Amino acid sequence: MNRLSFSILSAVILFAHPALGLGLNLPANAQKMQQTNSNLDSYIAPIGPFKDGAMKTKLIEGKVERSSWRVGSAGVTTLQVLAPLRDQLIEAGYDVVLDCDQNTCGGFDFRFGTEVLPAPDMYVNIRAFRFLTAAKPNGASPSEVVSLLVSTSGTAAFVQIIQAGSKSGQKVAVTVSGIVPTSTPVALPTGVDLKSNLLRTGSVVLNDLAFASGTSDLGQGPFPVLDELAAFYKSRDDIRIVLVGHTDSDGALDFNIELSKRRAASVRKRLLDEYGLDAARISAEGNGFLGPIRSNLDAEG
Repeated sequence: MNRLSFSILSAVILFAHPALGLGLNLPANAQKMQQTNSNLDSYIAPIGPFKDGAMKTKLIEGKVERSSWRVGSAGVTTLQVLAPLRDQLIEAGYDVVLDCDQNTCGGFDFRFGTEVLPAPDMYVNIRAFRFLTAAKPNGASPSEVVSLLVSTSGTAAFVQIIQAGSKSGQKVAVTVSGIVPTSTPVALPTGVDLKSNLLRTGSVVLNDLAFASGTSDLGQGPFPVLDELAAFYKSRDDIRIVLVGHTDSDGALDFNIELSKRRAASVRKRLLDEYGLDAARISAEGNGFLGPIRSNLDAEG
């Protein structure tokens, strides 16, 4: 059986594990927003958090490459985005000299004391960002640094990559060939209503929305879970809804991703047409079979 999941600003993304060599592999849905290269420039790399009115930095001169990327997946956490990229840099021989989040970095002061590419190409949520500086060679006087700034919105992750120095003649090559796995959405616990579960976890599986294999048409219903969802939506004008479609594992990935998007769009249309909800606060996405709600190895999935 195929089902559709519901998420309020919540989903999970994991980047593919690193390939050998000096490179960062972003997922296939990563979109380059900006790229600037300077053969002779300088970069003030943060190597410590903002503390006691100051931030420890290191001036690096040489070739500087700056880029920003948008990964269009809802509900990303900054650690899930950053951790695999950090592993890739360590594997490539870099030493991590700073690794902090919005709290341990120094919050507002760190954010506005750090170089950031301009919006809308790079977005930084002051309540959800993570920063890393990696250096080579190890020690007090590195000649090369790579910094990663990761932040999230409700519908996407943003990654800024700055490489400075490059005296070795090598550079961090960024590729976008990885498949993005997602976490299993949280099913509605027995005895807990939809509203309580959404406020507690931020996401829920919309049970009883079944689609015949290969179709995107939502049945006539009635669907009590949509009644609950619409009532919750109308009671809160401070939330956005992201409907995330899922499929079984039959067929090609591209077909299933498109099918899952159409299923999410079908549920969105039902909510707009029958419940009169605000279209500006409801979006539809699709994961195909990359993020199954249940195992595809049994009949229930």
